[in-house]
Amino acid sequence: MRKYLICSLLFTFAMFIYGCGGSDAPVAEINNKCLEGSPDWVFGNAEGGLNSVGAAKISKAGINFARTAAMANARDEMARTIEVKTNNLLKDFTQVTGLGDTEVVDKVTASVSKQVSSQTLSGTVQKALWQSPCNELYVLISIDSGVIAESVKNSVASSYKNDAALWQQFQAAKAQDELDAAIRAEFPK
Repeated sequence: MRKYLICSLLFTFAMFIYGCGGSDAPVAEINNKCLEGSPDWVFGNAEGGLNSVGAAKISKAGINFARTAAMANARDEMARTIEVKTNNLLKDFTQVTGLGDTEVVDKVTASVSKQVSSQTLSGTVQKALWQSPCNELYVLISIDSGVIAESVKNSVASSYKNDAALWQQFQAAKAQDELDAAIRAEFPK
């Protein structure tokens, strides 16, 4: 009986708290007001080249500080777009203690994710800047598709040259081994 009373009180209290929690509408309204009048590129709808958007709150440090932070955020996003290494860990633990009516089940689940990106971004330029009504600065940065193509071309050429040099070293070592084998066959000890 006592368990039933405690469960009923907890359920009633939970429903009371849930009912007093309010709705999500004011948060959505705030976000909509902050993005009111924003250009399409703020939502990632920019054309031409590889584009990325970063944002930063304008603080007492000034607009130039916010612009620098927003550009850094945009470059981080761009680097993760090009390449990202992701590590994930999921831990799940369940434990039962006690017996009968005193039995307790403890369950813990933890999820950890880490993303690392290391890219050299050459040729990023600011394409647009927008200040929201909520004093947040948005920056659109871009790398021209020609710069990307040239970078890929140089990377492939460099890789090819390295592969060609490695192949030549392999062939030379193979020829040397064949010569050594022929000498050993001709002049056994």
